[in-house]
Amino acid sequence: MIGELTLDDDSRLAFEPAAKPVPPEERARLLEDPGFGRVFTDHMAIIEYDEAKGWHDARLTARHPFTMDPAAPVLHYAQEIFEGMKAYRRPGGGAALFRPDANARRFAKSAVRLAMPPLPEDMFLDSVRALVRADRDWIPATEDGSLYLRPFMIANGSFLGMRSSTQFIYAVIASSVGSYFKGDAASVSLWVTREYVRAAPGGTGEAKCGGNYAGSLVAQAEAVRNGCDQVVFLDATERRWVEELGGMNVFFVFEDGSIQTPPLDGTILHGVTRDSLLTLARDMGLTVREEPYSIEQWKADAESGRLTEAFACGTAAVVTPIGRVKEADGEFAIGGQSTGPLTLRLRSALVDIQRGDAPDPYGWVEQVF
Repeated sequence: MIGELTLDDDSRLAFEPAAKPVPPEERARLLEDPGFGRVFTDHMAIIEYDEAKGWHDARLTARHPFTMDPAAPVLHYAQEIFEGMKAYRRPGGGAALFRPDANARRFAKSAVRLAMPPLPEDMFLDSVRALVRADRDWIPATEDGSLYLRPFMIANGSFLGMRSSTQFIYAVIASSVGSYFKGDAASVSLWVTREYVRAAPGGTGEAKCGGNYAGSLVAQAEAVRNGCDQVVFLDATERRWVEELGGMNVFFVFEDGSIQTPPLDGTILHGVTRDSLLTLARDMGLTVREEPYSIEQWKADAESGRLTEAFACGTAAVVTPIGRVKEADGEFAIGGQSTGPLTLRLRSALVDIQRGDAPDPYGWVEQVF
């Protein structure tokens, strides 16, 4: 029966509960070890758009496949954007989102870059909150568990031609997740690709669109073939300035206690985790630099001991230490190839706020229920 969502909610989404939700015993089994991105919840949020009506038909319904015309422009021109965010269980019960307003703003900015209609921030937040409340039982109770939320927008309709669509589907799905990286390794290893680049000036590097990730997959496969966990991209012009990993920003820690990360110059994603760590580091009194860093300098500083730690960060992996960097003509190690003290300090400060184990002086956490 269609009605209004009433789970401590003021949502404006019409709610049609899943007719056949996953049985509680099956859900409990799945949540014991969900992995990452394999276990999906019962519901999804959908809002539609067309040029005549604007945004309309906001609803929360059972998760189901889309039916699309073969000429839908998302299939031919990759007019698509997405976000990644998490809901965390709280120590006293309930769950909270971490900086959802930042995701809403970035989603709108990505939409503008891809010639798509920006979704109003209140609609974005309303849809995410409603889905978390409806699928609250899917949030894992494990130490590293959370509910990963994937808002996305695709171009719908039926035409072939180089123009923006006038019809779009916005949706949010949710996945119960554990740790992003598999295994018990103390750090990840990186492959430096010299052949492929992730983004170029004037391109879509700072937009969170699927094409950026599709273009990085061949380089990620190259990394795996060379025994590494992730690929690290260099700039498109000189092929020497470190930019980011396939899906994460990167930080460097030096023996004087300062930290550095590549600047946001239009080719690097404005990471919410990146921004949060910069705020935490500055409030800890650390010297923080947003400056270019070359792969040659990275190698020299690691070998001399000037660089003591390096880590990658993002919503999915949170903060992950980097232990080894490899390329075609050699490799180098960083520190003890484990989690360094400053990496651990920053990670703990961030995770404690996200999970409610420490005060939130920044107003980053929003209690959903």
